[in-house]
Amino acid sequence: MRAGMMANHHNEYVFEVELYESSGGTEGTTLRDTGLPVIIVTHIGNKTGAVRKTPLMRVKDGNSYVLVGSQGGAPTDPVWVHNLRVNPDVEIRDETVVRPMRAREVEDEDERFRLWKLAIAAYPPYAEYQERTARRIPVFVAERS
Repeated sequence: MRAGMMANHHNEYVFEVELYESSGGTEGTTLRDTGLPVIIVTHIGNKTGAVRKTPLMRVKDGNSYVLVGSQGGAPTDPVWVHNLRVNPDVEIRDETVVRPMRAREVEDEDERFRLWKLAIAAYPPYAEYQERTARRIPVFVAERS
């Protein structure tokens, strides 16, 4: 899936994704100037069928990735959450490595608690985002397909 096929309404994210991909995963791999690593999740729009590319914080659990639908604590889920619920097949780019994976929403409370702790350790603002919103922030796991 090429960056040119990307349909994304956030110019900042488009730039980040294009830099990340055009460099082969050697540039644009951190959240602005924080040094914290990000991944690119390529997924399919549930209404349009268009290829979407979303930068997310890198949260690893062994060989799997934890995907957190925080949207900065906004009152609604990010669009990618709805996309993954309908089309769980994704591609994860982690720097220079690209692999097909399958995402599933975490329903089990014990698993969710454990993964949420990993997410907060990787990116502490997630805790504040959850406090900001009445919705329960969705957590997905992307596993090798």
